[in-house]
Amino acid sequence: MTLVEYKKAFLKYAPIESFAAGLELTGQEVKSLRNRLGSLDGSRVVVRGGEAFIVGMTIPAYQAANAPKSYDPERARRLLLTKKEIAELYSAESKKGLTIVPLEVYTNKRLVKARIAIVRGKGRADRREDLKKKDALREASRVLKNR
Repeated sequence: MTLVEYKKAFLKYAPIESFAAGLELTGQEVKSLRNRLGSLDGSRVVVRGGEAFIVGMTIPAYQAANAPKSYDPERARRLLLTKKEIAELYSAESKKGLTIVPLEVYTNKRLVKARIAIVRGKGRADRREDLKKKDALREASRVLKNR
């Protein structure tokens, strides 16, 4: 079940390869995500010191009044990946024009996971082309429906 998604990701980026990764969260962050609170807008994945982190993801406190004073809603959260996947992300991060973004945060049974993807940024022309394709498909389905 999808808890939070980055809706503009497919508008801004063209995905190349995606991965599923576990998230290292605190208990109140999990409760907050299960209430569909949180945002992936402007977030990205960085690989440092043999570990991958989501940076820029916002998860507000579950109960603001009971949250510890030191709680940071935008802290870097560690991703749980294999060494092979981390090495692949590191090599993709170092290539020019590629970036790594989280697409969604979802639950798999009791676990909270993130779907991340290696992506290439789209230019203005690519975005327009995608919108034209989407409009053409919508128009075609409308015509077929009215037959």
